[in-house]
Amino acid sequence: MHNIDIGLVEMTLDVVKYAINRITKTDPELGKPKKEEELKVLVGETITSEGIGGENAFNIFKEVLIKATVPIDHPRHLAFVPASPTRAAIMFDLVTSASSIHGAYWMEGAGGIFAENEAMKWLVSLTGLPENAFGVFTSGGTAANLSAMVAARENWRKDPENVNKKGLIVTSVGAHSSIKSMAKVIDADVVLVPTEDLMSKADLQKTIDGLDAYQRKRLFSVVATGGTTNAGIIDDLKGISEICAKENLWFHVDAAYGGGALAADSVRHLFNGIEKADSITIDPHKWLFSPYDCGAVIYKNPELAKEAHAQEGSYLDIFKDEGSRGFNPSEYQIQLTRRVRGLPLWFSLAMHGTDRYKSAVEKGIELANLAGEIIKENPIVELVREPSLSCVLFRRKGWTPLEYRDWTYKNHKDGFALVTPTKWKMGDTFETVSRFCFINPDTTEEDIRAILKTME
Repeated sequence: MHNIDIGLVEMTLDVVKYAINRITKTDPELGKPKKEEELKVLVGETITSEGIGGENAFNIFKEVLIKATVPIDHPRHLAFVPASPTRAAIMFDLVTSASSIHGAYWMEGAGGIFAENEAMKWLVSLTGLPENAFGVFTSGGTAANLSAMVAARENWRKDPENVNKKGLIVTSVGAHSSIKSMAKVIDADVVLVPTEDLMSKADLQKTIDGLDAYQRKRLFSVVATGGTTNAGIIDDLKGISEICAKENLWFHVDAAYGGGALAADSVRHLFNGIEKADSITIDPHKWLFSPYDCGAVIYKNPELAKEAHAQEGSYLDIFKDEGSRGFNPSEYQIQLTRRVRGLPLWFSLAMHGTDRYKSAVEKGIELANLAGEIIKENPIVELVREPSLSCVLFRRKGWTPLEYRDWTYKNHKDGFALVTPTKWKMGDTFETVSRFCFINPDTTEEDIRAILKTME
């Protein structure tokens, strides 16, 4: 398979041409999914004993498969948390893959890990954490949250009384779904502060005070959110940090989506208190313009993470030898095998500079505020709450949940936009509403107005 031939060279040129064309497009086609049986008819059998050939396989990808996907960087993809990797980051993702670097240990990946760490230093500087704080790049927010909670639990279990106890975490109803999933993995219970809005110091204290004696002995961590996925809400990080210090609890901030806004001077004050965290999750593949998959977990005291995550094995002993000593990312998070997923971020930062990053993040905030003003002027829609970070919740007056759904599918089917509904508590009930999440600096005022016009 690895013999170089003319066909492979030609195939490489075709791939590079495709990549260049895709990277330079600012308004790619908005694909839409097809049913599995439809794709099977169109694609046929591709995995065969003889192979179907590179040209044939690549044509299937270009003509069928890619058209059944939605590009996350489309300027009218405003659903979920989209992404908009820079052209530089995408380009260097190709270089990263082609370079075949194993990013688990310094002995094998020193150059790549060094570059990752340069990007990590910038991320850490945004948080305001004390000197010696540091982190590693992960596959995403879920892996970062899980890595942080493993470190928190293992630190808690240093007390002999806690060795065999099932831990307990407190977070809010508005926290990301990965917090509950992560708790299942580490066999911990979760108690929810009953608010989808900002989790305040008073809310948290009331919930902790309401725990019974057995629960209180098992409580080891509080997870606050630095920008909820649904509405971009930032918890009272300063107040929560004070409670965690008083109660001797590990303070984790899940800023997977919102953490990019730490670079924006206009909203940085909303994160006051994050510098007191024991660990922080930030996803560069969301609002810091990196390709999937690139998350990050940062620790105030990395040695505590190393104690929890370092793996043992005779075949790994060489990595601890003086001759190969260096920063080993595998010792600070759950993965052993890992790619140097921070390299595209490093290259993009090095190429563009951090000021360009600040401006691009500020653009998302500006777009959200602009959308809020446009909605206020439009008689058929209304804001559910004021925009927060780059999220805007709004409702179409008089619509039922079915109408929101049909509207979403029609725009998607037409290849025009992907904007999906969500739910928000209005009084005592949850109401279906719509939601914008702005990440892509190429999204325009005309895009916003055109999407709202389809609600008429």
